[in-house]
Amino acid sequence: MTAIAADVVPRARLLATPAPRGEWLDLLQHDPEALPFQHPSWTDAAIAVSGGRDASRLYELPGGRHAVLPAVARPATRLPGGAFLALLSQPYGWGAGGLVAAGEQTDGDAAAVLADLVTLPALSLSVHPTPRRGRVWAGTAADGWVVSPHTAHVLDLAGGLETVWEQRFTSKTRRAIRKAEHAAVTIECDTTGRLVGEFDHLYRRSVERWAGQQHEPVWLAQVRARRRDPARKFATVAALLGDACRFWIARDGAEPVAGIVTLQLGEHVVYWRGAMDKDRATPVRANELLHRTAIEWAIADGARLYHLGDSAPGSGLARFKESLGAVPVAYGTLGHERLPLARADAALRGAVKRVLRFRD
Repeated sequence: MTAIAADVVPRARLLATPAPRGEWLDLLQHDPEALPFQHPSWTDAAIAVSGGRDASRLYELPGGRHAVLPAVARPATRLPGGAFLALLSQPYGWGAGGLVAAGEQTDGDAAAVLADLVTLPALSLSVHPTPRRGRVWAGTAADGWVVSPHTAHVLDLAGGLETVWEQRFTSKTRRAIRKAEHAAVTIECDTTGRLVGEFDHLYRRSVERWAGQQHEPVWLAQVRARRRDPARKFATVAALLGDACRFWIARDGAEPVAGIVTLQLGEHVVYWRGAMDKDRATPVRANELLHRTAIEWAIADGARLYHLGDSAPGSGLARFKESLGAVPVAYGTLGHERLPLARADAALRGAVKRVLRFRD
């Protein structure tokens, strides 16, 4: 990628920070690609669980349009001289940020915002754009920005459930769903937070399984999971997002064996978290039935895309998503630092992983 010199890029003009909630919500309604992670209630949840303060920014872009950059500043209080350690759009573990604006966004819009962000008194800046807009950001990063590659998967819901079933699900996935139905697996959905406890129990079980797959001590995996996804995170998201957050639990008989969490904003439904008791969920193909049910609901509710999140290309998780008809979308996250904190952190993490013989 050829970097653009910061001094030749027009800066977006800051109008207000934090962004006024009314205008932010209005822009969300007119942005065809906005995801739930860009809603102000999501920022509120991130702050309530992980700390920081609302540092969203309302901009006037070079062409005159208004846009909001959802963001969280850490720490919550400013340091001497008005500085702060980090401005994150959005924080790690809290999904995508990037601009919310009516209509299509251009590389000039992204470049203008990046040119403004580098003037802030922050040691660290990061922008995690929505995957389908990643190309707008990754190709316009000015000097000093580092782009890290990612791959997300997105399922097109056009044509309705019959088209998705016949043309996008693989034959293996269709057989798995029929097997789950034959095994009388039942699916329960809740938007009140009532199923948070059952989902969290499955999630902690999954953390133990992931630790074994990654050659990681269980205690370390549990510490990392409690830091990234504490139990109160699920409860907080459920409370603040209301009907836009759905917990789905698959039961074999009366026992919960697998669960997923989906989020909705407009025509987008996002698969946010998943968990299972593998020994019980896999034989009855509970995960495939969970996603088919969530996809069916998404289509009935007018969604046009079902987002399945990031995964490593070629991994088992990526293959599972592709079996549902999702296609990979390559994009990049952007980071900018005044001190090499990320590099030092990456080096330390790499050393620990080598000692543990950790497998990502």
